Amino acid sequence: MSLSGVDYLVIGAYLVAITAFGSWFARYQKTTRDYFLTDRSVPWWAICFTIVATETSTLTFIGVPAQTYTGNMTFLQLALGYIIGRVLVSVLFIPAYFRGDLFTSYELLQRRFGTQVKTLSAVIFLVTRSLADGIRLFSTALVISIVTQLPVTWVVVVLGAAMIVYTMRGGVSAVIWTDVVQMFVYIAGAAAVAIALLGRINGGWAEVVRVGSETGRFVFFNPSLDFNTPYTIWAGLLGGVALTLSTHGTDQYLVQRLLSAKTQKAASTGLVLSGFIVFVQFILFLTIGVMLYTYYQQVPLPQALDRTDQILPIFVVSELKNGLAGFIVAAIVAAALSPSLNAMAATTVSDFYLPYFNPSADQATQMRVSKQATVVWGVVQLAVAIGAQFMNQSVLNAGLAVLSFASGSVLGAFLLGTLAPSVRERDTFIGMIAGLIVMTAVWWRTPIAFTWYVLIGAVTTCLVALIAARVAPRAAA
Repeated sequence: MSLSGVDYLVIGAYLVAITAFGSWFARYQKTTRDYFLTDRSVPWWAICFTIVATETSTLTFIGVPAQTYTGNMTFLQLALGYIIGRVLVSVLFIPAYFRGDLFTSYELLQRRFGTQVKTLSAVIFLVTRSLADGIRLFSTALVISIVTQLPVTWVVVVLGAAMIVYTMRGGVSAVIWTDVVQMFVYIAGAAAVAIALLGRINGGWAEVVRVGSETGRFVFFNPSLDFNTPYTIWAGLLGGVALTLSTHGTDQYLVQRLLSAKTQKAASTGLVLSGFIVFVQFILFLTIGVMLYTYYQQVPLPQALDRTDQILPIFVVSELKNGLAGFIVAAIVAAALSPSLNAMAATTVSDFYLPYFNPSADQATQMRVSKQATVVWGVVQLAVAIGAQFMNQSVLNAGLAVLSFASGSVLGAFLLGTLAPSVRERDTFIGMIAGLIVMTAVWWRTPIAFTWYVLIGAVTTCLVALIAARVAPRAAA
C-alpha cells in the first residue's frame, strides 16, 4: 500500500506551485499596511473564501469524517452556532474595527481599556495559536506520513518550510489569495473522495442511506443537557456562538482577514456567507464518513486503525490510483496551508515591538522585523507539530480544545469593551485573570466538554469584572 510515482509528482508540483504563487505577492509588499492588511483591497467574495479556507484544515478533512465513521452527525449542531455567531460578530465587532485605522484586533482593547488588557489578550492569542496551528500542521504531516511511509518529523519540516517561505515573502496577500485557490482544491478533493467511494460501494447511495440510517449515523440532533458531551444542541448553539464570537470576532488570525476587506459591508457580507458555506462543507465531510463506514462493512480494512483519524488517508492510499491519490493528498495539504504566521507577526510588531521596543521604527525596520517574526513563529509551530505526534486523542478535538481554553477571557474583554462602558481596565483585567483560573480548574478537574470552554471563560470574565466595578466604583478609584 503506497503512492505511485505520479502521485508523488502531483504532490511535489502542488507544493512548489503554491509556494511560488504565494511568493509572487512579495512584489506588492512595500509597507506594513501592505504586508498585514493588503492596503484594505480584498473584495467580499475573497473575504468569504479565505475565511472558509482559514477555518478549514486537515483537522476538518480527516477529523470530521472520523466523527461519523465512529459516531453520527451531531457535530453539525456546532456549525449552527457558527452561523449565528457570525451574524453577532458583524453587529457587535466589525463596526468598531472599521472606525479606526487598526492593524490588529487588540489595538481596539488598547483604545478602550489600556495596555494591560491589550497585552494579556495578545499574549493569549500568540500562545494558543502556536499550539493550535502546530497541531493543525501535525495533522497534515500525519496524513502524508501514513500515505508515504515517511517519518512525521520530516514531513512537518517540509510542509512548515513551504508555509514559512510564502508567508514571509508574500505577507497577508499571499495568505488570502492562496486560501481562495486552496479552498477550491480541497473541495474538489473531497468531492473526488465521495465519488470514488460511491463507485466502490455495492448498492451505491441507497446502501449508504440504509446503513447510515440503521446505525444512527445520520442523527444530527442531541437534546441532552449533559455538559460532558461535546456535541449537543445546547453546546452547539451556546458553545458554537461563543467560539465563533471569539475566533471570528476577537482572534487576530481571522480578524486580520476582515480588516483587509475593502469596506465594512464587504467584511460583514463575506463573514456571514462563509458560515453557510462551512455548514454545507461539514455535511459533505460527515457524509464521507458515513460512506467510509458503509464501504468498510463490505470489504476488510487493509490495516488496523491506531486512531480513527487515519480512516480517510488509508482509503485514499489503498484504493485511489493514477495520480488521484496524489491529488487528494494535495487537497489535504491545501486545507492545512492557511497559516496564522502573518497574523502573529502583525501582533508581535504592532502590540509589542513598536510600543515597547522601538516606537520610532521606520517602515524598512518594521518590514524586516515583521519578516523575522514570521520565521520565528513558524519555527515555534514546527516545534509544536513535532511534539504533537505524542498525543493520544482526536486531532480535531485537541485543536478545538486548545483554541477554546483561553479564548473566553479575551472574548469577555471585547464584550465588556463593547457593551459595558462603565467597566474600567482594572476590572476587566481582574475578570480575565479569573476567567483563566476558572478555565484551568475546569480543564484540569472536570470532564466538561471543550465546546463549553469559551462560554464559561467569557461569562466568568464578564461577571467578575462587573462585580469588581460595583465593589470599587469609578468615583472611589
